[in-house]
Amino acid sequence: MSSDLHPLETLLRKRIVMLDGAMGTMIQRYKLSEADYRGKRFRDWQGKDLKGSLELLLLTKPEVIEEIHAQYLEAGADIIETNTFSATTIGLHDFLFSAEPTRGRKDQQFFQRVVDDPDLRALVHEMNLAAAKIARRAAQRVSNETGTHRFVAGSMGPLPVAASMSPDVNDPAFRAVTFDQLKKTYFDQAKALVEGKVDLLIVETIFDTLNAKAALFAIAEVFEKTGTKIPLMISGTVTDRSGRTLSGQTVEAFLISIAHAQPLVVGLNCALGPDEMEPYVEELARISPYFMSAYPNAGLPDPLSETGFPETAQTFAPKVTKWTENGWLNLVGGCCGTTPDHIRAIVKSVRDCNPRTISSRNGT
Repeated sequence: MSSDLHPLETLLRKRIVMLDGAMGTMIQRYKLSEADYRGKRFRDWQGKDLKGSLELLLLTKPEVIEEIHAQYLEAGADIIETNTFSATTIGLHDFLFSAEPTRGRKDQQFFQRVVDDPDLRALVHEMNLAAAKIARRAAQRVSNETGTHRFVAGSMGPLPVAASMSPDVNDPAFRAVTFDQLKKTYFDQAKALVEGKVDLLIVETIFDTLNAKAALFAIAEVFEKTGTKIPLMISGTVTDRSGRTLSGQTVEAFLISIAHAQPLVVGLNCALGPDEMEPYVEELARISPYFMSAYPNAGLPDPLSETGFPETAQTFAPKVTKWTENGWLNLVGGCCGTTPDHIRAIVKSVRDCNPRTISSRNGT
């Protein structure tokens, strides 16, 4: 095997690689209060209540985030994701940008103020840098204890606005944001994650591929400006049984749309449970030339379940293990509603499964 392969690619070729599970599900177990989210630093914040801004905990309750990372690592996760799913200027603006739209609705003028706001940009940089360091600390500690290399992935999630769709059903031509605004918000995040020395970046939960392409454009700029290039994983979201993303793309169209970024791994996550996601995982595995990932929700939402999702570790693991037995996957994990118990059960059940085989790659 070529010695110039990235360690993650080497591992993907050797065995099934384990991603972690849900961060939000685990944070809910701590039953944190508004005061916990604010901490001393944001104690006198006069804007919207901050409870629910999970990324803020990187600055006010870092020990909670590190403890959750450690639980997933101890359960057997090879890769943990930074707690940065919404840690962008646009992703955080509902909580941390107190200015109101001047023209009655959030439009491109409003979001230009968001992405240009120096205080919010500085906070985003601090959060992402802190997230990388917290995750690295947990990963290094468990790596030292177990002798197994663990990886830190910089999570880059979706945004509350989309470039392909109007948020106003009465004005279908309206677009709240521009491509350049999306690129700028993702550039700030990617730059800080790379500075924090994450091992890879994950552009995930993609419901609008145009948003994702802005993120990919931003990542390419970061790589060029920093002289650093790390592996890239891209994960789309099929939103219902139609087999399409929210913006209307099929799995094949999604794959074609992001291929220019030359990702190391492409897959699907979120929105659906393993039962509903299965045909789309199979389809993507059939046509994709990349390493393949899947990390579904623990079923469809169920407010009566402890985690808000019905699949337990015992029911979830056999379903995703079937995908590895079919030769579809190189990387597997869990999304909403999954816990360290889910990851631990998957680790045990995929131990003897071989990874999906792909042709040789020229670097990452």
